[in-house]
Amino acid sequence: MAVTLDGASAPLSVLLVEDDDADALLVAEHLADAEVAGGFSATLHRARTLAEADRMLDGVECVLLDLALPDGEGLDALARVLRHHGGPAVVVLTGRHDHELGTRAVAAGAQDYLLKHHVDGPSLSRALRYAVERVRGERVRQQLWDAHTRAEENVRLERGLLPTPLVTDPDVAIAVRYEPGGGRRLLGGDFYDAVEAADGTLHVVIGDVCGHGPDEAALGVNLRIAWRTVVLAETADTQMLPVLGRLLVHERARTGIFATLAVLTVDPDRRRARLRLAGHPPPVLMDLGGKVQPLPVTRLGRPIGIVSDDRWEELEVELPPGWAMLLYTDGLVEGRPVASAVPDDDVLGTDGLLTVLERCLRDEPTDGLDAAGAERLLDRVLEQVRTLTVERADDVAAVLVVSGR
Repeated sequence: MAVTLDGASAPLSVLLVEDDDADALLVAEHLADAEVAGGFSATLHRARTLAEADRMLDGVECVLLDLALPDGEGLDALARVLRHHGGPAVVVLTGRHDHELGTRAVAAGAQDYLLKHHVDGPSLSRALRYAVERVRGERVRQQLWDAHTRAEENVRLERGLLPTPLVTDPDVAIAVRYEPGGGRRLLGGDFYDAVEAADGTLHVVIGDVCGHGPDEAALGVNLRIAWRTVVLAETADTQMLPVLGRLLVHERARTGIFATLAVLTVDPDRRRARLRLAGHPPPVLMDLGGKVQPLPVTRLGRPIGIVSDDRWEELEVELPPGWAMLLYTDGLVEGRPVASAVPDDDVLGTDGLLTVLERCLRDEPTDGLDAAGAERLLDRVLEQVRTLTVERADDVAAVLVVSGR
């Protein structure tokens, strides 16, 4: 049975769970009286049992619950209604002298209680309004708490995933950026780092843990810290990816999780570099005279965490005087382009990124980039990528390394 009491543009949706027809009629009359008195309007639905009510809770703002039903009594009946997380407000109806039961019901999670035979229109409408507003206030407070918690998680994850590069060479500038994909506010599993060894060798890593969420982000933090540790411990280049692979397998929350990485090692004279790729997009090498080209990688190698005791080929790279290199995660090139930006392509892709880099380099000095120039260049690249793409589900991490030698 549904009784609609008109008189307001947005009536309160109320579910009465009551097996007694006479008591149900009284509730309907009280609500009608409240409407006549003005200021209150409700749409009243009725269920005679908890099982019936269970099918009617969606879209209901408040439940008027009798605590003596054929399939449930007392606080057990209340618990069955309250088990719906994020459900409606609940006002319980008790017998003539059941103040104690009403108080216990409120302590158990109900918003209010009413004695059946002491109810009239004004007291019923007031209890319903206050109950709904209490629930709304609780949800707002919970949302604020969740937002605060996410912000704190972001700060902790950012410290772990996105560190300050440990580089002292005045001829090397490093600009770094991270942007969450898909409108998310929580960092994902993309990470990067850069460390200069005691002999002047420059080590750079960028990685991407598959999937999204706190587990993947935590795993990214572990991998980033482990990478810095093995670099500072002067572990051989050939051992870095195997060590990280073993760590990932041990630390991942479930099987099937893997990570892609690009590990770059630049000699102290900044004229030669070695690159190992574990399923990661190849970096882009830029001659600051304007030439842009992806490193000529013939085989990416498998991501870490797929095959135990895997091996990765090393690519030797000759570096020109005054070079820059962009390392990035695939979110940078996998955004869906606007219709006219990259014809006939589903994503921006490497070719689209190269075009962006060439265009951005034209606005920079041809005799080299300083630290401020590296920051401007990377900002300009990301801005143009955002302009060219209308949808990007994955995160973007980018590291621009510039050498003035």
